Amino acid sequence: MAIYDVIVVGAGIEGSSTAYQLAKQGKRTLLLEQFPLPHSRGSSHGQTRITRKAYGELEYYTVMMKEAFPLWETLERESGRKIFRKTGMLAVGSGDAFTRGTVPCLHRHGIPHRVLDYQQMKQLYPMIEYPRDYTFVLDDSAGILMADKALLSYQETFRRFGGELRDGEKVLDIIPGDTVGVRTSSHHYRTHSVVLTVGAWATKLLPKLQLTLPLKVLRISVLYWREKVAGRYGADKFPTFYEMKAVDDYAVFGSPSEEYPGLVKICLHWGPEVDPDSRDKADDSWVIDKMKRYIARHFPELEAEPAIAETCMYTMSPDTDFILDRHPSWRNIIIGAGFSGHGFKIAPVVGKLLTELALNKSPSYDMTKFRIQRFQHNAKL
Repeated sequence: MAIYDVIVVGAGIEGSSTAYQLAKQGKRTLLLEQFPLPHSRGSSHGQTRITRKAYGELEYYTVMMKEAFPLWETLERESGRKIFRKTGMLAVGSGDAFTRGTVPCLHRHGIPHRVLDYQQMKQLYPMIEYPRDYTFVLDDSAGILMADKALLSYQETFRRFGGELRDGEKVLDIIPGDTVGVRTSSHHYRTHSVVLTVGAWATKLLPKLQLTLPLKVLRISVLYWREKVAGRYGADKFPTFYEMKAVDDYAVFGSPSEEYPGLVKICLHWGPEVDPDSRDKADDSWVIDKMKRYIARHFPELEAEPAIAETCMYTMSPDTDFILDRHPSWRNIIIGAGFSGHGFKIAPVVGKLLTELALNKSPSYDMTKFRIQRFQHNAKL
């Protein structure tokens, strides 16, 4: 049986980015996905994601995003697809950590931004309404990523670099050792290292490896609201936006009318906890009710009833930081998990870091924030 250099389990955006990086470096790489591709059962599907350098007080993510932007440009050139559209991002808030921390962080890193008062905000965006004492910070570098195109571009370019992608093949067991065994629904493989980027299914696969992390899987309602006047919230007039403490201390985010004609995506950054294999059983009516009230208050030029409701899943860590680390007992088992609803935009850098761990190289960034050991008091390690 031939031995792979690395097997990556999970072909969402983080796994596909990792596999792409490995194949680009000439490593014999297998990328496994449990569902037939493309699919909408995980966290990487859909047409768009917000991308930004504004990260409040979490400056280490701003640093990573400074590298992520040019890496997305590289993927655009390699794939021949347009993936990024610049719209800017408006951070909205009143004394919260995000708006308070964003301005000095962007200033330190020389990232173009503007701090707006209420009147300045209304001149730019008369179609929204927030309290007059709010702070408005516009990250001019931000925009939207064409998510489905980004995912497909990683997977196609991975194959072009010599990688193997097998979908519809669920991993049943990981057998640790000097070489790792990977047993799927149809094959048994061996590899020098394995990278586990299995999204919500980390809650099911990792305990089989004697590792139970405090991860929570949420079902997110992806809501689209109809414009009362066509084109009012188009990407040429309206930015992406983020309010940290918008509804009961939960964040709300949104993006312009880009995916569906005349529909604006605005979502609560939270939802009911679910089992990833039975997520459709969750009651998210409370999310819809809260968002209808939010839209009526702050977006008077949108219909206050969602026109389309789709879903995706977040896998939340307690501190919302990623998990990018080696297994505590087996250094050739690498884990990427807990992306907490903000990992897509940083996928190029995540893939780079997971590749470095899989190849036993020193990571390019300080990994302290992403280590498993931070959960030693509320996990089974």
